[in-house]
Amino acid sequence: MTGGMNGEDASGRRARRGGSGQQPLKQVESRAPGWLIADLNPVSRNSRSVRRREWLQSDRSEPAFGSRQERWQLIVKGRVQGVGYRAACCQKARELDLNGWVRNLPDGTVEVQAEGAVQALTELRLWCERGPELAEVLSVVHGQLHPIREDWFEIRR
Repeated sequence: MTGGMNGEDASGRRARRGGSGQQPLKQVESRAPGWLIADLNPVSRNSRSVRRREWLQSDRSEPAFGSRQERWQLIVKGRVQGVGYRAACCQKARELDLNGWVRNLPDGTVEVQAEGAVQALTELRLWCERGPELAEVLSVVHGQLHPIREDWFEIRR
């Protein structure tokens, strides 16, 4: 009693086709990153097909340059206080999906600690070398720290 499209019967179940009785693996991407849902039609038991779902870990390799997580400390020297540098830096870091903080130091410099993908950190450093419109950046000193897995980017006072 096969009717409708795609070999489904009236109850919406898939009709059995000839052969081994097992459909090829159909993978559907789930919303959870790094996982796939695999719909499997196992071999029939007692002339009934049982449908089940299994979660499979997928291997999603990203380019090594963009996926490696690091934490950088940047010390920005020049006319960088009182010109909106921290607010602009915080906005840029959030756009780049970085975590960490930015603060003024007593000697007139700005310290930035940011954590994330190396490519995004490099973009933030390039931005820090220019700064916002009113800033006059003389130099940016770069250092690397151990990642601490912060979840946000903030302005510290």
